[in-house]
Amino acid sequence: MEFRLLGTVSVDTRRGPLPLGPAKRRSLLAALLLSANTPVPMGRLTACLWDDEPPSQARGVIQGHVSRLRALLTEGDAEAYGVELLTAGDAYALRLPETLLDAQRFEELLTLAREQRDPADAVLMLGDALALWRGPALGGAFAGPPLQAAAHSLEESRLSAVEQLALAYGRLGEHHRAAAVLRTEAVAHPLRESLSAALMTALYQAGRQSEALDWFHRTRRLLADELGIDPGRELADAYGLILRGDPVPELLAARPKPQPEADPVRPPVPPRPALVPAEAHADLLPRAPRGFHGRGAELAALGRAAAGEAPVCLVTGPAGVGKTALALWWAHRNADAFPDGRLFADLHGFSDTGEPSVTEVLREFLLALGVPPRRIPESAPAAAALFRTLTDRLRLLVVLDNARDSATVRTLLPGGADCVTVVTSRHRLEGLIASDAARPVPVGTLDAQDGTALLAGVLGEERVLGEPVAARRLAELCGGLPLALRVTAARLAGRPGWSLAHLADELADERGRLAHLAVDDTGVPAALRLTVQHLPGEAAHHFGRLGHHPGTHVDPYTAAALAGTDPPAAARALERLGAAHLVTETAPGRWELHDLVRLYARDLDPASGPTALTGALDHYIATALAAAETAQPGGEPCFALPAGFRRPFAVRDFADRAEAMDWLAAERDDLARAVTAARAAGLDDRAWRIILLQWPQVVWRSRDNWVPLLYTALECAQAVDDPYAESRVRTLLGWVLSEEGRLADALTLLEPSPALARRTADRLGEATALVNLAVVQSAQGDLEAALANCARAATLAREEGNPHTEMLALLHLSRTHLSSGDPAGALHVARAALDLGPEHEEAARTSLLHTVSGEAHLALGNETEALHLLERAADEAESTGYDEGAVRALEALLRVSGRADHRKRHEEAVRRLAGEDR
Repeated sequence: MEFRLLGTVSVDTRRGPLPLGPAKRRSLLAALLLSANTPVPMGRLTACLWDDEPPSQARGVIQGHVSRLRALLTEGDAEAYGVELLTAGDAYALRLPETLLDAQRFEELLTLAREQRDPADAVLMLGDALALWRGPALGGAFAGPPLQAAAHSLEESRLSAVEQLALAYGRLGEHHRAAAVLRTEAVAHPLRESLSAALMTALYQAGRQSEALDWFHRTRRLLADELGIDPGRELADAYGLILRGDPVPELLAARPKPQPEADPVRPPVPPRPALVPAEAHADLLPRAPRGFHGRGAELAALGRAAAGEAPVCLVTGPAGVGKTALALWWAHRNADAFPDGRLFADLHGFSDTGEPSVTEVLREFLLALGVPPRRIPESAPAAAALFRTLTDRLRLLVVLDNARDSATVRTLLPGGADCVTVVTSRHRLEGLIASDAARPVPVGTLDAQDGTALLAGVLGEERVLGEPVAARRLAELCGGLPLALRVTAARLAGRPGWSLAHLADELADERGRLAHLAVDDTGVPAALRLTVQHLPGEAAHHFGRLGHHPGTHVDPYTAAALAGTDPPAAARALERLGAAHLVTETAPGRWELHDLVRLYARDLDPASGPTALTGALDHYIATALAAAETAQPGGEPCFALPAGFRRPFAVRDFADRAEAMDWLAAERDDLARAVTAARAAGLDDRAWRIILLQWPQVVWRSRDNWVPLLYTALECAQAVDDPYAESRVRTLLGWVLSEEGRLADALTLLEPSPALARRTADRLGEATALVNLAVVQSAQGDLEAALANCARAATLAREEGNPHTEMLALLHLSRTHLSSGDPAGALHVARAALDLGPEHEEAARTSLLHTVSGEAHLALGNETEALHLLERAADEAESTGYDEGAVRALEALLRVSGRADHRKRHEEAVRRLAGEDR
């Protein structure tokens, strides 16, 4: 049941609004509500219902309305809510819990908002307060003089709340939002100078000075026309400040607004009657956790979630992350906020002992609230109803620990608007968010500093300060998981002779790490087991295979390859694992496992390791093939797939080159880890393919430290005695070394490459090897050999019908002609390359061809055409992110142009190429 004064006077019940009838009955109800829980004399009621001389039968009319109002309240089950319309001599009193009256909740929220230091918290509370308004106060009632005064007082409170909200927005720097809030009210109340002054200040701070000045002149004219007065000091001061362009003084921005005068009808509200005897103060809260450290952000988030009306705060996170400790620490720190007590129940949602029944938990709660055992209902619904009734008037904290499902929690929620419920769970409990607007407070792992502090809290600061590096290493090996840190501290506390470095060395070995993080019947493995045992079969199967993933993150395609399923099934499993906090979604479709969770998953099904790893490697090969083909269609032939290749159920589609290149860049680290895992498993045939398939990214960012990985690929190719692979790897590695200026090393690697390609009839591979060899020969001054190798490469590519490779050969043939002092020959070859057709052109390559052409024209004295081609080359390179091509084109431009924009673009491209902007 809810009584409304902030809008049309009404009474809402579960069955809908009560039919209050005529305006005078609403006026009577409004007068009683404005003085709730206090007798209102007949004379005051008469003044509220008539604004002139009341009729002789006024008393009878009021008595009739009281009688009908009683009947309506009875129909609305008012007694169940503690609502009663009483007769007290020549007066009437409406007794009700204040929480049922919207005006009272509005005032309480305003008071709370004024006490907040954080303006963001004040914004939330003021927003909730203003949301209670459904129209002008006391709407639908007959506005006798006392009710007019009350409505005016309530409206003043509302406007004060709006000004407070704008002030809070201003403290957050959100001046546009402050202006939007104020404008609506300033339009509705054009003669209220404080609103206009605040609006002008907000507009000025939002950078809208002209609008602020326009608003002043509009208000000034209105004051003169309507009231015949000039603007007051507040408005004039704001105007002067804006004209001068002065900053808004901090004192002005933080100035409290004057409070409205007291309601002439409503006297001070008496204290609420206590439903539970003082000696029955409920307190089932366990002791505060010892050694609690950090969690400042989470404690603040929990405090914000607990603000408002009857909030349900949902503390979620993985096993062992410290959800219970956080909830208990916050509960003990905020004990004064809950004078009627604190209830606690461990729901054992993730336990071998089984969950207590809802009836058992409710019985404990009701006994703590002072209900005699014989009065506690036997059925859960009845006990829950009694619990809600008893807590309706209380300010109570309820902590429900280790909840597994939303339905159980709903039954245990208290009924009072001043009650706070804190739920901890390893599941996200999204159903509770949907049904009861539960506010999530996610709890993550501790950083290294807080983890070290937790160790010090158990071991003593002296022992930790004696080995600070080892202590930090322990915190990192425990992955910031508080349970793991506490187990580690317990092991060290029981072994005073052990050094922290000794235990850190033991934990560094992944094979035994989980065993070291278990003591007695507790520890990381035990906590994770209790979570995993509640997983459905499909999710459990995928979880076990995720432990064998060589990378740091998975998507549905990777998870499917590991588990031997399809991406839709894997996506469902990942969602379920995410809901249980066994994996974390760090971006849409991208999931990660905590290191300790990964080790636990790997140990669940060790026999599936080789199969899962092969599936993941072959998934990477198939996906990288698709990415390379999309990045440069037809640019490289598809090599033979490795023996026993496991084709994935589905391979990711790439919409365009940009998406393919983004995937290669995002997966670079995980692809490197996959190579390491493949080599350790003796799968060199997979390892070199995974490396080589990253060639579009290698070519695009040749100076991004690819050499070590490519040397690994060369070792793998030689290990499996594959001349095709060795030639391809040598060709790419030699080119990267030449780009880094290591010409001697590049020549050593490239010289055998064409012959290796000929041994396997890889004519396109031979052509590419000859081109890269020619690049090095040209750089070392052997121009004759370079010209011959480029011409031979172009012939091979033409005979194979591959215009991409032919264009590459002609590009370098043109550059070599230019280097040998033959600009006409260079221009002729470049034109032949561009004439191969636009369908074969690629922006990076055409940029280089236009650069060569421009340089050739410069050498021939055609400066106008040269500038045109070089400008075009720079634009093409910049538009596709090809920084190296942009540098080359702009360097050529700067040799003949002193334009500042060319110099600036060149400097920016050099910075990007050096990685300074990435």
